[in-house]
Amino acid sequence: MAGSLLLLLDDIATVMDDVALMSRTAAQKTAGVLGDDLALNAQQVAGVSADRELPVVWKVAKGSFVNKLILVPVALLISIFIPWLITPLMVVGGLFLCFEGAEKVLHMFSKPQANESEKEELPTDLAAYENEKVKGAIRTDFILSAEIVVITLGTVAQAPLLDKVLVVSLIAIAMTIGVYGLVALIVKIDDFGLYLKQKQSAFAQKFGGLLLAFAPKLMKTLSVVGTIAMFLVGGGILAHAVPAVTTFTEQGADKFNDIPSVDLIVSSLLPTLTNLVLGLVAGVIVVLVVSLIKKVFKKA
Repeated sequence: MAGSLLLLLDDIATVMDDVALMSRTAAQKTAGVLGDDLALNAQQVAGVSADRELPVVWKVAKGSFVNKLILVPVALLISIFIPWLITPLMVVGGLFLCFEGAEKVLHMFSKPQANESEKEELPTDLAAYENEKVKGAIRTDFILSAEIVVITLGTVAQAPLLDKVLVVSLIAIAMTIGVYGLVALIVKIDDFGLYLKQKQSAFAQKFGGLLLAFAPKLMKTLSVVGTIAMFLVGGGILAHAVPAVTTFTEQGADKFNDIPSVDLIVSSLLPTLTNLVLGLVAGVIVVLVVSLIKKVFKKA
């Protein structure tokens, strides 16, 4: 009896060691998506009133957990029974991200520039505006979460089923807590700056003033970065689905192998630029196709 118990404990310890190692590897591979996820979600929840920022972040975080509860078991089942379906589904998600990014860019260029003296118009229905923000953020999170789950599954493709379940579940939970914890901190920077401004310490007041000046610039930067991230993530998904794109970036980087330092820069930048251009082009094409379909249905 004692021997069986020791063997069981040894098996459990071995499984936990394997899970920890695979989780670390998966976390490293999904770190890039984590950065994009952070930029996109911080940008998505920007614009709501200060007293509603944390409740909105909490709503989106809960929606993200629901996304993971759907995606993790579905992805595991697909990887077992119909693994060929994962790539087409990811391509659809990638095209959707590119579409949203292209819509934002086209809207920005088509929107008439307001005079500096004109104040930004606030939405009349704040509750509806907040709900739209939450829905958009959860929708975007679904696609990014799907990519995280798929990347993690690829890392543990040859592992036993139990290890797959544990690793994917751990990564999904850790990513959600990490992203929305950081988003909550980002959106409250201005409130913390205002709190410091009310202190008697001259240093606290000065630092609070710097935070107040920094917060709006950070949010504007995240808005731009979030849009770029849509193209990078969407283009990256499409690039992985098309082997010719990967071959192009690898061959392009190989041409600079003989030039010291330059080869490292090119090998790092070329895939990123390729994903960005591919995502932008794909997004514009999808926007044009959707617009054409809408016109056809209007005429019909």
